[in-house]
Amino acid sequence: MAILTEDQAREIMQKVVKLSEADFCEVNLSGSKGGNIRYARNTVTTSGEEDNTSLVVQSSYGEKTGTATINEFDEASLEKVVRRSEELAELAPENPEFMEPLGPQEYKQSNTWSDSTANISPDYRAEAAANSINPSKNQDLVAAGFLEDGAGFSAIMNNKGLFAYNRETDVEFSVTIRTRDGRGSGWVSRDFNDVSNLDTASASQIAIDKSIGSADAVALEPGRYTVILEPHASAGLLQNMFYSLDARSADEGRSFMSKAGGGSRLGEKMFDERVTIYSDPFDPNVPETPWTGSGQPVEKTMWIENGVVKNLSYSRYWAKENDREPLPGPVNGIMLGGDKSTADLVAETERGILVTRTWYIRMVDPQSLLLTGLTRDGTFYIEDGEIKHAVKNFRFNESPVIMLNNVEEIGKPVRTSGNMIPPMKIRDFTFSSLSDAV
Repeated sequence: MAILTEDQAREIMQKVVKLSEADFCEVNLSGSKGGNIRYARNTVTTSGEEDNTSLVVQSSYGEKTGTATINEFDEASLEKVVRRSEELAELAPENPEFMEPLGPQEYKQSNTWSDSTANISPDYRAEAAANSINPSKNQDLVAAGFLEDGAGFSAIMNNKGLFAYNRETDVEFSVTIRTRDGRGSGWVSRDFNDVSNLDTASASQIAIDKSIGSADAVALEPGRYTVILEPHASAGLLQNMFYSLDARSADEGRSFMSKAGGGSRLGEKMFDERVTIYSDPFDPNVPETPWTGSGQPVEKTMWIENGVVKNLSYSRYWAKENDREPLPGPVNGIMLGGDKSTADLVAETERGILVTRTWYIRMVDPQSLLLTGLTRDGTFYIEDGEIKHAVKNFRFNESPVIMLNNVEEIGKPVRTSGNMIPPMKIRDFTFSSLSDAV
């Protein structure tokens, strides 16, 4: 029952819309099934499977809206959830930013589904854990990891004729492997729509190598260094920028895209000319649902091209207020790069620091996009193109805006956290203090 076909979803939602007595009725129906396995101290601690289906009804009278949710789909339950949403709408205050639901839209198909991921079994999850645990035990290391997979659908319908349906699958794997004395730590993370791209054995070996190599870390003075940021280390910083490319926060003076004196910096060259970033729900490496929660179609959108900010997202309300076309925000982040790997960038570096992971990132100043966080799970000193030794972790204070103006080299993008991000060589990256984190 968890994953309904398009016809099954449409039939249920049509019943709901037919029951509605409100001015507007919007129905969201979704379901998923999946499983997970978690392990720590070289032992599986939990594993399980779950499935769920949920129906959300939003009713509106004028600018007053109420929402009710249910996971039963017989006639009486559907009637109950519709009436409840209407009762709540009548009690709700008016929303001055209310937007009427969209009418019928056209959607292109995105390849977000993989049968191989939908058919992951408990045996597969156990083997994934064994691929970390067994080699860790053999080298007197300690592994802790998590694998979670899921398959699901989402659909939306309203009483103005809109209907959309999409299926998707995903699998995420991460593992931290430490030396038994806790002085060395290595970490790796992978995520895909299609599990056939996931190799947990090779990924675990990377974490093993980093844990052994980082055991005897040497303290360096904080300061500005040339760094090689592995893709996941960059993603932690760049994601904050992706989701700040919003017109309203810029116009209201609340973001790094705000212009002194009012307005936004849309159209300005703000980054190194080699920086090009876009989003695309149809990219085969990072496919996404091609519509938003309100049913807006999502297309490929260029956000930064050759260092110039080309677009800011506009909500439907803010677009109406400013006589603009609505533009949904990024569903993923795809940064163009070259063909060099992280190892290639290390080999070309005279002196620098390799950062495996950035962690616990927090915003310091949204108007400059200054972020702070820690390196961890493998930070290494590079000299004459080789990794010489591990170094103690740092706290950093850095803005992606500054970082993307200090680009020395951009490598080949790889998938990380649903984005395509390249390894990057950055000069003058600011480490503000040492950290005792491992």
